[in-house]
Amino acid sequence: MPGQINSEIYGLLPTGVEGIDQLVSLALDMRWSWNHETDHLWKQLHPELWQRTRNPWLVLQTVSKNRIEQLLEDKTFFEKLSEINANRHASLSKPGWFQQNHPGSALSCVAYFSMEYMLSEALPIYVGGLGNVAGDQLKSASDLGLPVVAVGLLYNQGYFRQQLDNNGHQQAFFPFNDPGQLPITPLRLDDGQWLRFSLVLPGGTVWLRTWQVQVGKLKLYLLDTNDACNPPLYRNITNQLYGGGPETRICQEIVLGIGGWRLLTHLGLTPEVVHMNEGHAGFVVLERASAYMKNTGVSFPQALTVTRTGNIFTTHTSVAAGFDHFESALMQRYFKSYAEKELNISFHDLMALGRLFPANASENFNMAYLAIRGSGAVNAVSAIHRKVSRQIFQCLFPRWPAGEVPVGAVTNGVHAPSWDSRYADEVWTAACGKDRWRGALELLPSAINNVPDDTLWRMRNDARAALVDYIRQRLKTESVLSGGPASNEATERLLDPNILTLGFARRFVGYKRPTLLLNDELRLIRLLTDISKPLQVVIAGKAPPYDEEAKGLIAQWTQFIRRYQLHNKVVFISDHDMMLTEYMVQGVDVWLNTPRRPWEACGTSGMKTLVNGGLNLSELDGWWAEAFHPDMGWAMGDGAEHFDDPFWDAREADQLYTILEQQVIPLFYERNDKTIPEEWVKKIRCSMANLTPKFSANRSVREYAETYYLPAAERYRLLAADDNKKGMMLYNAQHSLKSRWNEIRIISVSVDRFKEGYKFGAAICLNGIDPAIISVEIYAEAVHGLKTEKILMTITAVNEDGSHYYTAVINTERPAGDYTVRMTASTSVFNVPLECNLILWQR
Repeated sequence: MPGQINSEIYGLLPTGVEGIDQLVSLALDMRWSWNHETDHLWKQLHPELWQRTRNPWLVLQTVSKNRIEQLLEDKTFFEKLSEINANRHASLSKPGWFQQNHPGSALSCVAYFSMEYMLSEALPIYVGGLGNVAGDQLKSASDLGLPVVAVGLLYNQGYFRQQLDNNGHQQAFFPFNDPGQLPITPLRLDDGQWLRFSLVLPGGTVWLRTWQVQVGKLKLYLLDTNDACNPPLYRNITNQLYGGGPETRICQEIVLGIGGWRLLTHLGLTPEVVHMNEGHAGFVVLERASAYMKNTGVSFPQALTVTRTGNIFTTHTSVAAGFDHFESALMQRYFKSYAEKELNISFHDLMALGRLFPANASENFNMAYLAIRGSGAVNAVSAIHRKVSRQIFQCLFPRWPAGEVPVGAVTNGVHAPSWDSRYADEVWTAACGKDRWRGALELLPSAINNVPDDTLWRMRNDARAALVDYIRQRLKTESVLSGGPASNEATERLLDPNILTLGFARRFVGYKRPTLLLNDELRLIRLLTDISKPLQVVIAGKAPPYDEEAKGLIAQWTQFIRRYQLHNKVVFISDHDMMLTEYMVQGVDVWLNTPRRPWEACGTSGMKTLVNGGLNLSELDGWWAEAFHPDMGWAMGDGAEHFDDPFWDAREADQLYTILEQQVIPLFYERNDKTIPEEWVKKIRCSMANLTPKFSANRSVREYAETYYLPAAERYRLLAADDNKKGMMLYNAQHSLKSRWNEIRIISVSVDRFKEGYKFGAAICLNGIDPAIISVEIYAEAVHGLKTEKILMTITAVNEDGSHYYTAVINTERPAGDYTVRMTASTSVFNVPLECNLILWQR
């Protein structure tokens, strides 16, 4: 199989030494990013390098052969290494939740496609939220035993690294990601050949190199174009994450979607399910259908009918303008030949998949539209985001009520073992055991509820002290401190490990309102400098490198710190990365999140504090709108949308100050005779017990598996079986409906009143369409506190004129005027309205 350890992996490492294979295997399995059993091994090899990089593969390659051999000859080190390796093998071979709960299922492989993955700071191929979700879902899929393979891109430089100049202005740098120092290996075939293959782009052939990352039980496959056989233009395609203009972006998405599916084919993998994490991977819809065409001999429309049932699209975007879209001329340059030669369709037909109005030649190609039209399921990432997404995509489902636009919701979760401090891990392990995140979570709340107050408070104090120490050490190593202390000695006075610590670390963009806390500077200063009940703030975040307005938001903070000489009370830490995030979510007492509702699709940053006993003070948006309870944290806003109203921003800033002044700060400093803030700890316990399991990736991945993956795999297998017999039946039924839909009509509707309700009758002209593929319903929308109703009507007679007579009896007190007759494709045949959005209403 590809990926076996071979001599090339060792490089300058000692060979033939007992234990070296174990060290290499451990270093190249990113399980170490959430299972910290091996941390002390790497620390023994090179303490400083391990602390700075958290990259065991880099540590192994940097230290001398003599040092490695010396430690392997040390009995204590070797025995611990052997014990850890045995534990790893036992864990990886143990049947997971999926095997135990779904043996013999139709699901054998899920292919997960994402533009970015946040697995560790040692593999910098991420920006933020999207990569966070992808990385945490992979880790939980490994813990749970889901049969997932992941596909992404390896970037030569990744996302930019941030440094602040002497004036507090963001500077962007793009250091090179040396593949040889990353915890990845070339993907090699059985004969040792590096798996490389080509794609045809305008102007020539681009060669793709392939890499693999071990993520516990799973593999992440990465593609890059930095091949020596490629011209500089093509080598630049995978240079920067989200870098370059539209042409670079379309090339990246071709490599991800089309190249990614071809990679799976080269590996002999045949996933039933493809999960697209955002629309960047949308071109996989086309390539999967193309491969199906070649394997079965069917047409592209027929292939898409079958393959789309196995595709799932997760949207993370809250505004329509946020989706990638490409001009017609650019699409023609890259896809005209592909449409005609690979899909056997016209370029116009391909463009129709990504346009709202296919005949509008000036309309751009929208990747989200392609993903929706090529998927059997679509989901948002929170309940509020589902509502927002339904509004965005309602244009694709004309005449359908917003509540029936086919967008579900799986609220994101975070991989708790990746974000908990060692102090929190000790508490959770003592209360719930080591395997607490590998299966069901129902018993966790009661276990945490039994943890003593002093244990939880000690955990919080230790984590806060660790954060302060980390910040001091980090700032010592920075050559430029924007407005910061002038000497290393001064860093020892930064922050205080004993006082209330507020944290904010997000992308610095306008809708997240990262400067809301600065709305009344003097009021904030009073909170920061209160002698008896002080507050301190830790801030981090990057602005998009070409967004000057967002960069100005960073400068506002750095200038505020300098202007009022608050270096010891407020710290802005540059170059926000995963390591910094870990320390912040582990150490801060309160996580602040201030987005404008409803533009926070989910917002996973605050979820990471839960496992550590941190509390949230957040806008009622995204996940917090589902999670908030007064016993577990604090909420801003009124639960309504005010968008970018400056008046409302000022009002919520005042609300934020008031919550801090009257609730948060007094509660933190109200201590009993043991110096424990009992009511604060009560909130900690309630939040940890109730919110941590609910907003974990364990829960979200199990939800994806049972709600989406398993049904998708079963339907795909059903349609593809017996030489596509049922798939062709579905295609023919869909084609028949679309070709005749404009000729069917609702002739008449009758209503008969009786004591308990109504009997509805409807004469329907079907124009020869098989009634089995039609649904006729009585529909009432949700009004005045009443729920939406849909009652299926059944055929009770065929009239002399050939029309069909449908009836339904409804027991209700609602007025008859609330109800109307409508016709759709049959919900027992089609995935309505995603596969067939036809609808006809009673006039």
